[in-house]
Amino acid sequence: MNLSSLGFFRSLRKDNSQFAVIGLGRFGRSVCSTLHKFGYEVLATDIDEKRVAQALTEQITAHALQLDSTEPAALKEAGIFEFDTVIVAIGNYVQESIVTTLNVKEGGVPHVVAKASSEVHCKLLNRVGADHVVFPEYEAGCALARTLTKPSILDRFDLDPDNSIVEVIVPDEFHGKTIAELQLRNRYGLNLLAVSQDGKFQINPDPYQRFERGSAMVVIGCNKDINKLPI
Repeated sequence: MNLSSLGFFRSLRKDNSQFAVIGLGRFGRSVCSTLHKFGYEVLATDIDEKRVAQALTEQITAHALQLDSTEPAALKEAGIFEFDTVIVAIGNYVQESIVTTLNVKEGGVPHVVAKASSEVHCKLLNRVGADHVVFPEYEAGCALARTLTKPSILDRFDLDPDNSIVEVIVPDEFHGKTIAELQLRNRYGLNLLAVSQDGKFQINPDPYQRFERGSAMVVIGCNKDINKLPI
């Protein structure tokens, strides 16, 4: 996520407890399952009746319907246009995905999240009004490449193309030194947010706390500076 997504997430209602998910492939199923586990009301739909039946059997959603989402009348009859947030999880059928997204936006749904399968698909979804586009395969590929090339980086949150918050394994050369001694801001241009100790993170740790080999730390800063860490 980056700053371009900020407006979308700020506009989401905090009290929204109802979601509609269109498409019950792997991505759609995972969204349904997670929302359902968190206690939200989810209406799942798919053009394939077997997928609908499977979703109900496996109890990943309380409500599921078989319908053709490229037909506005079917969406209206199912009450999809009444939802505050709709996730269009049709990734591999570009035409159906675009038409569905257009239908849902024209039906008045304020928040539409759509899954893209390629960069062109992503641009087309934006053109027809998707409020937020996700690209799971691309994001997973980027994350894997980062993990393979920088295995010491345990997690990463991109603030924008140039700045990130990262969780990293404490470098061996930091072992035994205090936070004050290392002077991360002066030496690397990074700000320390947290350090792990006994399996838990300490936020804004004491400057005289010593780093331990094998523990983790969370820093924020420019990607160029993060890459200077001895990891």
